[in-house]
Amino acid sequence: MIHRRILRPVLFRLDPERAHTVAMSGLAALARVPPVGALVERRLRVDDPRLRQELFGLAFANPVGLAAGFDKQAHAVPVWANLGFGFAEIGTITAQPQPGNPKPRVFRLPEDRAVINRLGFNSDGAEVIANRLAAWEETGRAHRIPLGVNIGKTKVAEDAAADYVTTFSRISRFADYIAVNVSSPNTPGLRDLQERDAFETLVTRLTAANRVNEHPRPVLVKIAPDLDPGALEAIVGIARDHGVSGLIVANTTIGRTGATSPLAAETGGMSGAPLRELADDVLRRAHTVAGGLPIIGVGGIFSAEDAWRKILAGASLVQVYTGFVYEGAGLPKRINQDVLLLMEQAGVSSLAEVIGQG
Repeated sequence: MIHRRILRPVLFRLDPERAHTVAMSGLAALARVPPVGALVERRLRVDDPRLRQELFGLAFANPVGLAAGFDKQAHAVPVWANLGFGFAEIGTITAQPQPGNPKPRVFRLPEDRAVINRLGFNSDGAEVIANRLAAWEETGRAHRIPLGVNIGKTKVAEDAAADYVTTFSRISRFADYIAVNVSSPNTPGLRDLQERDAFETLVTRLTAANRVNEHPRPVLVKIAPDLDPGALEAIVGIARDHGVSGLIVANTTIGRTGATSPLAAETGGMSGAPLRELADDVLRRAHTVAGGLPIIGVGGIFSAEDAWRKILAGASLVQVYTGFVYEGAGLPKRINQDVLLLMEQAGVSSLAEVIGQG
């Protein structure tokens, strides 16, 4: 209620990117005051063994994670545990620093409960963020929940695979898992990496680097919701056959189905409620060909019912971003509490019993 009645109206008066900067400044400040963070966590964390899972060698206390794009520069790493998330993903991080696309580049669509962004991987760069993560590790609070690091292509890089490997090599020791972003619509040519030959080259080089790395990590691939069925099946098959640990389904969409706001005409990737049905459909199709690969479901999650639909469609875990913007810091708690109620109604004692059963 505080978010809906006070914080959201204040933040929504600001330009969306400015509002995000203000919110992140507050969260980063909270991350640096552990006693206050602990008080917040006591109010927001849901601890129930029925929500726990072990996936790709990591323990998840609950299935609700923070999606990449919110804490892009790793400024507030410990705070996500305080807010009750089961895991968090930072980034997207590029090998070299880059400013991203010109502003304005983020657009809020309140009537649609959606956001359009064309940020273009604005990143401090892998070296700076590696140093930042090292500093968080020194506090002993960086890995209280699994921490994913999302990596993407530097805009000017000519050899995409080599660029990803560079970022992976610099950052992997600080991650619990690595998410490979080949699906943002805001870096020219990035989605071309989802074409069979380019994707196979990228995955082959990354998994080879991971095998010889001093700190091998689970590697997940984040895909677009706009893939046709043949391309989706090919990508999932290549990921499965080359030892990828899991999938993240799905990124923002270039489509505008379900959006009514005049701002829907802005270019960029759309997230939020209008993406939900498309993301659920792609998730369902990915699950049928994934061969048991765990899937993190993303796109349009504002409630436990939204998360439950993704679990039934094949997601082992879910991530929120736009829902977090609109619903506030209490969202993970509400989802987890209500998922437990849905489990009771379904007569199950673990999430594994319902994954993919929808």
